Amino acid sequence: MTPLLFALLAAAGNLAGAIAVVRHQRREMRVIERFIAFGAGFMVSTVVLGMLPEAFTRPDAAYYVLAGYLAVHLAQHVLAPHFHFGEETHRLSAGAGLSALAGLSLHTFFDGVAIASGFLVSGRLGMLLFLAVFLHKLPEGVTIASVTLAGGGGRRRALAAATGLGLATVLGVFLTEIARPLVDHGLALSAGVTLYVAASDLVPEFQAKRGWPVALAFFGGATAFLVTSVLLGRWIS
Repeated sequence: MTPLLFALLAAAGNLAGAIAVVRHQRREMRVIERFIAFGAGFMVSTVVLGMLPEAFTRPDAAYYVLAGYLAVHLAQHVLAPHFHFGEETHRLSAGAGLSALAGLSLHTFFDGVAIASGFLVSGRLGMLLFLAVFLHKLPEGVTIASVTLAGGGGRRRALAAATGLGLATVLGVFLTEIARPLVDHGLALSAGVTLYVAASDLVPEFQAKRGWPVALAFFGGATAFLVTSVLLGRWIS
């Protein structure tokens, strides 16, 4: 199994989310909104039960986990101060799309680092991280496309921005396979990034929504991780 192939599949999720926005596919948008809650549950479980136990086999891993978390916070609040996941419905400045692309590119890069680092540990962890990444690729595509459109960019620019995010993920895989620092610390760094995206980006998007559907989606994501982990443990070493 090649991490690069899975990075390309994940990148396709960015483009699929953007296509749903530019074509105004409202039914698909409602499904993607459920993906935010489901993906958050899966991602939090992946970090806590999959990434951190492996990362903490290195004594300095905690520092890199914290560094990854803080780096995403800095990027999103400095480069993209009005950023939030989901469809943007308000008019924005012309530069908002570029700042959102810059802010999102950091963590999409580490999506690729996460996938590659997982496969360096085992095929099972690599697959789990691919699934965790893929589940939030659709909302990422929705976000960057809608922000680009709200900033006055056309459909082509929106799709190009989503493609750029996908390419950042592919770059993350490529560099992890050749750069020693990412080989050593990529899993810990991407654990911090993934934790931020799940807990600080995705969860607030549905935290205020009451009722069973969103709660079931979130806990369903956590349950899906547990089931998938057990099944992969039987099929993949």
